[in-house]
Amino acid sequence: MFKIPELLKATQGKLTSGDDGVIVKDISIDSRQIRKGMAFIAIKGDNFDGHNFIWKSVEKGANCVITERKIKKIDNLAIIKVKNTIRALGDIARFNRNRYKIPVIIVTGSNGKTTTKDMIAEVLSKDLRVLKNEGTKNNHIGLPLTLLKLNSSYDVAVLEVGTNHFGEVKYLSDIACANIGVVTNIGPSHLEYFKDLRGVFKEKYDLIRSLKDPAIAVLNADDPYLRRELIKKKNKPFLIGVGVKNKSDYLASDILDFFGKYSFKLNQRLEFALNVPGYYNIHNSLLAIAVARILGVEHRKIASALSSFELPKGRLNFLKVKGVRFIDDTYNSNPLSLKQALGLVKEARVKGRKIVVMGDMLELGAASKKLHIQAIEDAAKVCDNLIIVGRINGLSLKDARPLKNNVISCENSLQAKKILLERIIVEPGDMVLVKGSRMMKMEEVFSF
Repeated sequence: MFKIPELLKATQGKLTSGDDGVIVKDISIDSRQIRKGMAFIAIKGDNFDGHNFIWKSVEKGANCVITERKIKKIDNLAIIKVKNTIRALGDIARFNRNRYKIPVIIVTGSNGKTTTKDMIAEVLSKDLRVLKNEGTKNNHIGLPLTLLKLNSSYDVAVLEVGTNHFGEVKYLSDIACANIGVVTNIGPSHLEYFKDLRGVFKEKYDLIRSLKDPAIAVLNADDPYLRRELIKKKNKPFLIGVGVKNKSDYLASDILDFFGKYSFKLNQRLEFALNVPGYYNIHNSLLAIAVARILGVEHRKIASALSSFELPKGRLNFLKVKGVRFIDDTYNSNPLSLKQALGLVKEARVKGRKIVVMGDMLELGAASKKLHIQAIEDAAKVCDNLIIVGRINGLSLKDARPLKNNVISCENSLQAKKILLERIIVEPGDMVLVKGSRMMKMEEVFSF
């Protein structure tokens, strides 16, 4: 619930019409979700302009409108004019977050953000009431909308922050006023904007620089960029390292592989077993363990949560379609996450063939062709058949030197599906990894 003076203070907006005694029950940017007594923020997106739906929101019962444009007075409607409605959304979210003296945890990194965020939320929920952003609503719209849901029923918030331009992590961190920051790794993602790994590190580490008291950072000690920060041993923020290879506060050892799922000992004492595949999920689970221990969750409860945790949709989900085993890793792709998925293919034990369907990796900038050439060569080594999908892969294949003559190129995911069914002729016993950037719509490959 918000009072009009609170919204004016948060947004630095001007009340151009209406009564400042109005009470706003809730806030939405979607006119379809407006109910009586709610405020409508008219934001402008890439494909829509909320200002075109102001009258619809009023008809549905909105008692306040936040707008960038001058609109005519309407009885019983408070109109707040601001310079930028997207910024206003973030400002109100920050105001709401600061109403509650609870810890806010933010997770960022090149890979594993969503999995780690969900793992943290899962283990914390054993003792605490947790608010988290659903799926990957981790941008300048999704994160503020999540924070607007914060109320006195929650004990902690666990949020994921994504970025593809400089300044976005700091902006979102400042809105959330995070107390604990988690960085999963630094990898070659969004190089079109960040240029190189140093740029990626600079942007991701802005989270740690922005932390509020008690300002605790949990970092992957096996990542070279993050390791350098851990070695500095600063007092503020307080740094905690997790790892497998390097000396860490939370160190996994005695790692055992049970058909792609791993168990390990923490600091040579406590045993944990994961319910999800992928060696790199050991790091994600260590990050979750560290955060849970900071907030006082018992090891026994953490182990129980991790032993039943399941991966989000589109991230190494195992599917069976007409007897064929698919690995659905279609949510997104970049060189590091692809390398991790190919590692899973390499280690997998299958009766039939290993097949990889690999879509373009987008937003890699000047390094794109070089990284795709390397990806083609690496993928061809670990599978019997490789289908590459997209323009960038097709151009890169001309200069790639795969060790095996097992690569087929096509333009889109529907063509890839046809190749699987009619040329390679997949059959029960085969295993097919499907991966690519979100815009490639790689999930169409297994929509039989």
